[in-house]
Amino acid sequence: MDAVVGKLERLSPADERVIGWLDRFEAALSARDAAGAAELFAGTCFWRDLVAFTWNITTLEGRGAIRDMLAAQLGAVAPGSFTLEEPASEADGVTEAWIAFETATLRGRGYLRLRGEEAWTLLTAARELKGFEEPGGPRRERGVHHGVEPGRRSWSERRRDEEAELGRTRQPYALVVGGGQGGIALGARLKRLGVPALVVDKHDRPGDQWRSRYKSLHLHDPVWYDHLPYLPFPDHWPVFAAKDKVGDWLEMYTKVMELNYWSRTEVHSARYDESAAEWVVELTRDGERLTLRPRQLVLATGMSGVPNLPHYPGMERFAGESHHSSRHPGGEAYRGKRAVVIGSNNSAHDICADFYENGADVTMVQRSSTHIVKSDTLMELALGGLYSEEALAKGITTDKADMLFASVPYRIMHEFHVPVYEQAKIRDADFYARLEKAGFQLDFGDDGSGLFMKYLRRGSGYYIDVGASDLIADGKIKLAHGKVQEIAEDAVVLDDGTRLPADVIVYATGYGSMNGWAAKLISQEVADRVGKCWGLGSDTTKDPGPWEGELRNMWKPTRQDALWFHGGNLHQSRHYSLYLALQLKARMERLDTPVYALAETHHAA
Repeated sequence: MDAVVGKLERLSPADERVIGWLDRFEAALSARDAAGAAELFAGTCFWRDLVAFTWNITTLEGRGAIRDMLAAQLGAVAPGSFTLEEPASEADGVTEAWIAFETATLRGRGYLRLRGEEAWTLLTAARELKGFEEPGGPRRERGVHHGVEPGRRSWSERRRDEEAELGRTRQPYALVVGGGQGGIALGARLKRLGVPALVVDKHDRPGDQWRSRYKSLHLHDPVWYDHLPYLPFPDHWPVFAAKDKVGDWLEMYTKVMELNYWSRTEVHSARYDESAAEWVVELTRDGERLTLRPRQLVLATGMSGVPNLPHYPGMERFAGESHHSSRHPGGEAYRGKRAVVIGSNNSAHDICADFYENGADVTMVQRSSTHIVKSDTLMELALGGLYSEEALAKGITTDKADMLFASVPYRIMHEFHVPVYEQAKIRDADFYARLEKAGFQLDFGDDGSGLFMKYLRRGSGYYIDVGASDLIADGKIKLAHGKVQEIAEDAVVLDDGTRLPADVIVYATGYGSMNGWAAKLISQEVADRVGKCWGLGSDTTKDPGPWEGELRNMWKPTRQDALWFHGGNLHQSRHYSLYLALQLKARMERLDTPVYALAETHHAA
């Protein structure tokens, strides 16, 4: 700890407590004393590891789980050089500290919480691979050879060469299917690490996933939460960016970051060749049929799978227009029409507001209760401490905010969120009363933990209010309740006999699990082998147990060799793309990557 002492002019009692714990911890690890290291944790404890110790994304709960992991991994990982990075803090009996460490293959950073002299929570996160550091800052490349260079190739010529070669005369090491924000963020990480990667997408241009949606669509999360890796939005960027603005940013980003990005590309099939340890991927680019043979395949299709289009009796005889919410073009063409939107989550609210804005008569069909939180309330109570101008003023950078967010184990995360939504209920009591008076069925999650836990557990069941709730409360968006019994030629018929006349029906009925894309592109067998993506196994509504402790299959090894899933919101795409990229780079460089606790498959979908 001498390096730490040198950095800090004076050690506080909290600093000394952390340094003492780290010294004891490192001594036990150096002695390969897994049991002794585990005894430094409290009786109720959690260690969340992002690749650094386990080459996995996993949370160890309890001393026994920590002991077992260390016993299995210490020989290969060889951790050490634990240091306190900056002054520790202390409040309510908990000491908190930023730490750094190294292993045989990587450098990491973490966050430690002590209760007394014992560890309550520990986050360890891989940050860079030794010998394969990103070429940023002092390691940036020169970019030019000063001197005579016969046959010199300009930067643009070299870029054209690379674009022409990759996927044709030279195979990508990693193929990323899906060129939205997730695929683009991962592509940027891989590019910086020197991993030959190709991102493919069916749209004409990067960002078209956003441009093609309805006119009123904006980000629901605030700007501080939504930066992409390496290039944050400018400081004049609006708090909630419009869809076309986001699309343009993504297109610019792919160019500035020099990503190898194939638009107008459709993937038809993929199969894993066990003998060659590579994928055989059939696709069409601009009408040309091609076969790629990447070593690693990443499905970066967002957290959602294939659109979930229900099968109601009579759908085929509906005389009007109907489509899934993912294909909603906007309400301009439906002025004066009768619109029925089946569903009551984010997309349903946005689309109902879009119809109303464009002069349609619109009815929302609420099939089950929905969690609503006002956008301003969410920003101030839930996100403001980490993602806001106030947080930045306190030195909480985006990277620090991401790490602090990640440092709370999922097992106890709901305990941090329940008080937030209790406060929201009081703050917005009149708002909720108006909605309930209009007949809207509200909930705050099975345990009152609100939006983010619903997002993690099931990826549905909520709306961040940006105006549609007032339209419902005022009766401008009509409300109906119940299950759909059938679709008539000119109406939606509910199970209580209610008939909702319709010229257009939008099915805002969500999406399947991401492994649905594996079924579509690879095989049902592989989809079932990897199992359900997303969800924690909390045994709450739409998140069946057993308890997983982490999001199923996301950003980590799966039960299918060389198949990975990458998705989530902009925050998750930014943060977790680092860990997925490090795993892929390590495999490309043939580093030892012993995966600990590869998740079992409990649910096929």
